[in-house]
Amino acid sequence: MKIELLNPHVIKILISLRKEDSISSISKRINLSYGWTNKWVNELIKEGILKEKWRGFNLNEKNKDYQSILKFIKENLNDISFYYSVLTLSGVKYCFTKTDAVYVWTKGRYNIGRYRDFYPIFIKIKKESYPIFLEYCKKLDLKINSKKTNSKRGVFYNVEILDEFNSVKKDEFFVEPLDETINFIKHNIYNFQPALEMINEMYNKGSNTKYKEVNYL
Repeated sequence: MKIELLNPHVIKILISLRKEDSISSISKRINLSYGWTNKWVNELIKEGILKEKWRGFNLNEKNKDYQSILKFIKENLNDISFYYSVLTLSGVKYCFTKTDAVYVWTKGRYNIGRYRDFYPIFIKIKKESYPIFLEYCKKLDLKINSKKTNSKRGVFYNVEILDEFNSVKKDEFFVEPLDETINFIKHNIYNFQPALEMINEMYNKGSNTKYKEVNYL
């Protein structure tokens, strides 16, 4: 494979790829112009990773270059941030909930009960998108609903599968609406009391909750 193909755009395309796909669909998922997506897809066709068909193309999963790059992705990019990034590249209908909704709304300022060896990512997935979501998890070796009996569970998705749910776009992610997140915080106030004041300060929600320590000089 040409060295020019090992660039962020192609990596995103290879992560986002489905077995049957189109340039316009990938362009939307990875947020790249149609023209640039078309250029890199055509390069992947030349390399034999993709095969043209009417109104799209098929993925050649047995292509050695594809297998090598996929192996590199799984062995080197499979960390906490990767789990978040994949959701934006997959095109599945999801939203962050619970601890992750708090994390998103506080812009990463509040995170609790998680560390590298135990890091559940709380998401809702629409039932219609769940089969596609499973394909991405299988393709990229991403864990789902790890068993609590394991002593070291690493990063994994904690998934709720629902027919419908409310979500809004916050920065690059979809997340539960702020009022729903505040209700979650209030029902779990002993763990999330600091987050409530942060949200009050950031979004002027009118809460009187205080957590900051008073320093006496």
